[in-house]
Amino acid sequence: TESRSVTQAGVQWPGLSSLQQNWQVFGEVTAVAPCVSAGPEMADLSELLKEGTKEAHDRAENTQFVKDFLKGNIKKELFKLATTALYFTYSALEEEMERNKDHPAFAPLYFPMELHRKEALTKDMEYFFGENWEEQVQCPKAAKKYVERIHYIGQNEPELLVAHAYTRYMGDLSGGQVLKKVAQRALKLPSTGEGTQFYLFENVDNAQQFKQLYRARMNALDLNMKTKERIVEEANKAFEYNMQIFNELDQAGSTLARETLEDGFPVHDGKGDMRKCPFYAGEQDKGALEGSSCPFRTAMAVLRKPSLQFILAAGMALAAGLLAWYYM
Repeated sequence: TESRSVTQAGVQWPGLSSLQQNWQVFGEVTAVAPCVSAGPEMADLSELLKEGTKEAHDRAENTQFVKDFLKGNIKKELFKLATTALYFTYSALEEEMERNKDHPAFAPLYFPMELHRKEALTKDMEYFFGENWEEQVQCPKAAKKYVERIHYIGQNEPELLVAHAYTRYMGDLSGGQVLKKVAQRALKLPSTGEGTQFYLFENVDNAQQFKQLYRARMNALDLNMKTKERIVEEANKAFEYNMQIFNELDQAGSTLARETLEDGFPVHDGKGDMRKCPFYAGEQDKGALEGSSCPFRTAMAVLRKPSLQFILAAGMALAAGLLAWYYM
């Protein structure tokens, strides 16, 4: 049943009665929440986080990488880099969550079966890089800074760990599901989930209800207002780290585009709209184009042959000699 998530977490809500701890439906959390007049110290952490990170959240969603991703404008190599950054980020996050699973400031939010992503990301890494993927990858620069911060928090200020868990997992359960469909469509990934295991939460039957549960547990944490403010501040830092990763990926995408231009012009592949060919003649009628291939692509393929390169070089040398002779 849906109450399974409560028992699997293996924790109790601090400060709540046994009746409140045994409610059966996630959506009932509002009805069983303590009826206490709201004061500065009683402000809900979930609301503070929502309002306090709204600007950072908007900026993250408007980074070029995210906008391109949502449009389906992403190459497989770039998606592989993004998956790599996620793998290292979640490895660090879940290591520190495991370390602090009994800490009172985090224990109620420990949902390894429902939320942890490292195992899923390991499958994605194997799909994209092969069995020896660990020998092929390293932590990207921006992700490394994020990882270092997570480890510092987990070891020195575990009460702030909730900021990083909230920022990542709540987003994964929301917009992450949209990104999964975009990635499968844009990269022609299997509909059976290979390459997008990260986005699959097998033990969460209803994402919306689970998020309600998660927020309720956040609000039940025994924290003073100063600590709540520090958590909001840390959540904004988490968004900044994520934006740095997005910007690094955007730069990597630009580099991939430049390399494509240097290795061979981005020409038409003989399929789809011929007007994408850089040597497309706009005045040609449609009938003449049907079944044709891009002349520029053909020319480039021919010119890559060493024997023809030699002939071309010899011809150019001969032409140069004739011109020099003509202008003597």
